[in-house]
Amino acid sequence: MTSERDNFPGWHGTTILCVRKADTVVMAGDGQVTMGQTMVKDNARKVRPLANGAVIAGFAGATADAFTLLERLEAKLERYPNQLTRACVELAKDWRTDRYLRRLEALMAVADKDVSLLLTGTGDVLEPQDGVIGIGSGGNFALSAARALYDMDLGAEDIARRSMAVAAGICVYTNDNIIIEKLESA
Repeated sequence: MTSERDNFPGWHGTTILCVRKADTVVMAGDGQVTMGQTMVKDNARKVRPLANGAVIAGFAGATADAFTLLERLEAKLERYPNQLTRACVELAKDWRTDRYLRRLEALMAVADKDVSLLLTGTGDVLEPQDGVIGIGSGGNFALSAARALYDMDLGAEDIARRSMAVAAGICVYTNDNIIIEKLESA
């Protein structure tokens, strides 16, 4: 039995990369959105600042679902100011247990000046060991490139830009229209 959802081609086309190095954390996202085999948009903004610029977030998955999660995260950050991990854990609890939120199909990478986290709909709040997160269609390509470049004499933004270029050269659902958000420790 097929659902109405099965009649529509999948939306693809997100590569999000978070790189934390030294006193800088960078969130990079490409701009491509595709529906089936058709590119619908090449300049989508999938990374954005939250909490008055204290947090940066990137999303992969269904756009409406991601915006719902970003709004929920913003509310959690208002309730738990300057406590990104706590806000993410509370969001993950809701995401996993709430009947409506459970159906949302998205992943999020979030970071503040202290921590970078990956959030999933299964209740996971993961902090990467190496400070690098890659999600979306080209996420593994960008992640691999970033890990290969990490020990070189490059800053977080250079690593992110070069890694996203690698992903754009490999993944047909990733383009080179890169949006960067950056946080630097004082």
